[in-house]
Amino acid sequence: MQQDATFVERRGRTREVIEKLLAERQQLLVAFCEVAGLEPFHPDTPVRRLLQRFCQLLVDYVAMIHFELYNRIAEGTERRARVLHSAAEIYPRLASTTDWAVEFNDRYEVLTPEKLAKGLAQDLSAAGNILAERFELEDRLFEALLARQ
Repeated sequence: MQQDATFVERRGRTREVIEKLLAERQQLLVAFCEVAGLEPFHPDTPVRRLLQRFCQLLVDYVAMIHFELYNRIAEGTERRARVLHSAAEIYPRLASTTDWAVEFNDRYEVLTPEKLAKGLAQDLSAAGNILAERFELEDRLFEALLARQ
């Protein structure tokens, strides 16, 4: 009986974290679409402000999953084999998307006309693909975390 109550409590916290991450993901996607929708990019558009918002959300989002979920797994508080297997399989690929997100943020921390004209469209195209891959990986982890066993 106590074990079932503990399970329900832990899964409830996990569900809350995942719902928080999904809400953050939605904000990130909206910001991404706002920036990408400005193409062709010109300095007289709100691109600088929207790109800055996207970068902030991007960095916050990729950090959140590490702090909210992976730390728990790394600290050994997660014992379910399915979750541990999924995390071990997913983490290296997730880490590479995190590295990309930090590099993207650093690249566009200062937006110059040259960056605007030459690289932003290509980098946003890559961002769309990388984010789609990341979300797929995260969804697999979320599924494992929310499973009864």
